[in-house]
Amino acid sequence: MFHMSDLFSKSESNSNIQRPLADRLRPVRLSSVIGQTELLGRDGSLAVMLRGTLSSIIFWGPPGVGKTTIARLLAHETASAFVQISAIFSGVADLKKIFETAKIRRENGKSTILFVDEIHRFNKSQQDSFLPHMEDGTITLVGATTENPSFELNSALLSRVQVMVLTRLTLAELEQIAQRAEQELNLALPLTGEAREHLLEIADGDGRALLNLIEQILAWKLEENIDVPILSKRLARRAQSYDKKGDAHFNLISALHKSVRGSDPDASLYWFARMLTGGEDPRYLARRILRIAVEDIGLADPQAQSICIEAWETYERLGSPEGELALAQAVTYLALAPKSNATYVAFKAAMNEAKKSGSEPPPRHILNAPTKLMKDQGYGANYAYDHDSDDGFSGQNYFPDAMKRKTFYQPNERGFERELKKRLQYFAKLRVKRNER
Repeated sequence: MFHMSDLFSKSESNSNIQRPLADRLRPVRLSSVIGQTELLGRDGSLAVMLRGTLSSIIFWGPPGVGKTTIARLLAHETASAFVQISAIFSGVADLKKIFETAKIRRENGKSTILFVDEIHRFNKSQQDSFLPHMEDGTITLVGATTENPSFELNSALLSRVQVMVLTRLTLAELEQIAQRAEQELNLALPLTGEAREHLLEIADGDGRALLNLIEQILAWKLEENIDVPILSKRLARRAQSYDKKGDAHFNLISALHKSVRGSDPDASLYWFARMLTGGEDPRYLARRILRIAVEDIGLADPQAQSICIEAWETYERLGSPEGELALAQAVTYLALAPKSNATYVAFKAAMNEAKKSGSEPPPRHILNAPTKLMKDQGYGANYAYDHDSDDGFSGQNYFPDAMKRKTFYQPNERGFERELKKRLQYFAKLRVKRNER
């Protein structure tokens, strides 16, 4: 999100030399911002809002995609005072002073945009302190967060703001930033074509990070063009954006689970690797892989569960990184295994029925009768011992007497469940015959 032209006059060029490149390229108009077209395009939600009345906003998105820059430009577009604070370093006393000053400013006919970076760091009472000042127009709140507002902001604050999602920059948008940096510096980056592409990948969708990397490259003052090996050796790859308790954690495990369910071993291994390289605990992944085997493969491949348990045990014996290969093998196996959620669906249906049916007792013929009184009450009477039947099946009723027979488990025509379906059909025919007698 950076602008190159119309920023500084020639007389300012000397002062620009000492300023960080990201600061030098900060845009002065919303139309100069790179990316976020869904917000800033003609029909974008923020552009439409600006043509009417600007209300309080929460910007939700990863680092380096323009949250602070856009907030500053909103103040410029609306001729408002711009006040910026960080929830990490500010407390109730700071907020009180800001509200008092904003109130005086409003009485003098000028509005205030209060930009709160990392707003999710404020606790509930601190978040609540914004509410009366938002409602009476003392401030227009613009918050920025990298975390999901649904989980991190209280409902009272969320009901008074519009959440706008900012996305990571694409490689094409990062290339635009690089080109504008070259225009500002009046030089071409000393990179081969492949090294330039590698640089954009290292930036990982973060425009500010890209400009910092460009400054590092220029500081080397190498005379020849830099190739990929030199760039990789001299420039550490940026750490992945991953929080083991945040959105990235839940988004990536969802991607892994659905890729396995979708029988795509390559995508499954990719998301598995993404979580490992992000620092995820392999034991957590082992638990989730086992869950996938139970939930999405089930009896279509009964050995899938055993393979996951063995992979987990192998990891416990080998540790990282060697043991991670066993987990990767389990992921691959699950992705290619036949899929069935028949037991999962049947179990949920059985749980719902158990809750509805209350305390209905089992039929007396399947109850044990260790005492004479219980025998007199009919416990165990007329119980048919299945092994006494030629086919090992009595066909008796095992549901409560007052309850109609239910069908929960309906196996699929996939994998081993195909055989289980045949067995069910066989027992169903025998049950009909027994009941006809």
